Amino acid sequence: MTGPRYTPLVQSLPASVPFVGPETQERARGHAFRARLGANENVFGPSPKAIAAMQGAAGEVWKYGDAQNYDLRAAIAADLNIGMENITIGGGIDGLLGSLVRLLIEPGDAIVTSAGAYPTFNYHVTGYGGVLHMVPYREDCEDPEALIAKAAEVDAKLIYIANPDNPMGTCHDSARIQAMIDAVPDGALLILDEAYVEFAPLGTAPALDITDRRVIRMRTFSKAYGMAGARMGYAIGHSDLITAFDKVRDHFGINRIAQAGALAAWQDRDWLQTTVDNVTRARGIIAEIATENGLTTLPSATNFVTIDCGADGDFARATLAALVERDVFVRMPFVAPQDRCIRVSCGTDEMLEVLRKELPNALAEARRTQK
Repeated sequence: MTGPRYTPLVQSLPASVPFVGPETQERARGHAFRARLGANENVFGPSPKAIAAMQGAAGEVWKYGDAQNYDLRAAIAADLNIGMENITIGGGIDGLLGSLVRLLIEPGDAIVTSAGAYPTFNYHVTGYGGVLHMVPYREDCEDPEALIAKAAEVDAKLIYIANPDNPMGTCHDSARIQAMIDAVPDGALLILDEAYVEFAPLGTAPALDITDRRVIRMRTFSKAYGMAGARMGYAIGHSDLITAFDKVRDHFGINRIAQAGALAAWQDRDWLQTTVDNVTRARGIIAEIATENGLTTLPSATNFVTIDCGADGDFARATLAALVERDVFVRMPFVAPQDRCIRVSCGTDEMLEVLRKELPNALAEARRTQK
């Protein structure tokens, strides 16, 4: 016998990715999208200071990045008034989730999440043989109480919630999330994914308590800081858990250019506020476009807006397909009843004008195909 001997677990898994990227779709279609509004990227871009820092670091890219991510961790720790030992850096939240699952999950271990929530987390769990237990959304929000109840029922090692939520854009206030943390069953760990927290109203995030062993918080430079392509995220937690990441993480996995950019982006608070203002304005334009077409939107605490197409999942999928045919890249929730919606990322005025022009045509085509 020649060739690699895959594990039984790997042999049982499909060779797939959680998301089909826009570049993949563009290659298949033979041309680019006119409006890239599907991946929740920050089209307003990173701070000019971050760009300059990355350009400056490019000449030293022959060096490995700092394996301790010292300068970035120091800056984050100082501003959040926590210790450096409470912060680890990873390749976006996706990379941090992969390391955390590797730390904690063995085949057969129970994990609780919401049906239709972030699929990359599920991808990591199944890759290590964990068993996913799904809880439905409630009124288009993840259900903290139901997640905790299910975790107690199945003796879950991990519980996942995003606040604000992807794909719906909704959020819970800090009191409800803190009550969820307080109710985490013995032996479980809550993953609080706060990728979109910079866009959320004040009072969304509970106070940081790095002495609490029941929760790990994950944040990113991909959204508000406009650095999705640099793959930079950070996790905040008890020092024992954060130190454990050193047992499994790729110590030189963060490149030097990204480190320089993230540090400069973190320090440019004015640009961050400008981005938040741009996103707030774009959310208003998307809601306006939806209203013009007789549709409603969900309240958004993120850099995207979820539009209720007013029918079922088949109609929403037809609408999405018709938009893609018209060079508008959007996505949608995967699970009913949330799949009655499409999800539109905040874009530039030019991108949103393409959406304004093409959404009526896409809806009309979807209605024709659904007859």
